[in-house]
Amino acid sequence: MIMISALTEPAAAISSTDQTATLLDLLMKGGIIMIPIVLLSILSFYIFIERIAYIRRTTSIEKGLMASITNELKNGNPKNAMIYARNNQASVGRILESGIENLGKPQGDIERNLETTTNLEITKMEKNTGYLGIIASVAPMLGFIGTIAGVIKIFYNISLADNISIGIIAGGLYQKMICSGSGLIVGVLAYAAYHYLQMKIDRYTIRLQESLIQFLKVI
Repeated sequence: MIMISALTEPAAAISSTDQTATLLDLLMKGGIIMIPIVLLSILSFYIFIERIAYIRRTTSIEKGLMASITNELKNGNPKNAMIYARNNQASVGRILESGIENLGKPQGDIERNLETTTNLEITKMEKNTGYLGIIASVAPMLGFIGTIAGVIKIFYNISLADNISIGIIAGGLYQKMICSGSGLIVGVLAYAAYHYLQMKIDRYTIRLQESLIQFLKVI
């Protein structure tokens, strides 16, 4: 059993290495156009991870926060309500803080201030997400450019060899299909990531509006 285990583990490692090498070889056959496509895939992945982490951190609404703030306001303790808002590190705390700071002013002014602060917080959440939309459009076009380059390569090689053979055509087809497929995959993933982040922000906006309505009712 020990000998079998010792033999199978290296075999599995070699198989995994071969698969990685094969994938890299395929990507390399895509030509120079694969470089910007790969860079765009890395950039879109970084933006998505960074944004989803920020959105999850800043959109959390602490359970009981609104009840604590509204109770303090009803009891005539705006300072305590301000403490609750400032201790909350999420965007809802900053928004409510801006509203509490303006207590005593006309309600229209308070609502406008809340709206301005809310828009600012939403803008912070949407930071850099526009790049995902750009990548979703650019990556497939780069793949199309790679396709054109592959076709040109096929006809160029045919003109040099003065004959048509599978070997001559295969190289250009590799480049054509790899670039097209890679560009489409990166574009689809960036498109999905962009709309997923927007969906998270939209859902939070609805929850935030419900909390602000409770706040405005109290004041």
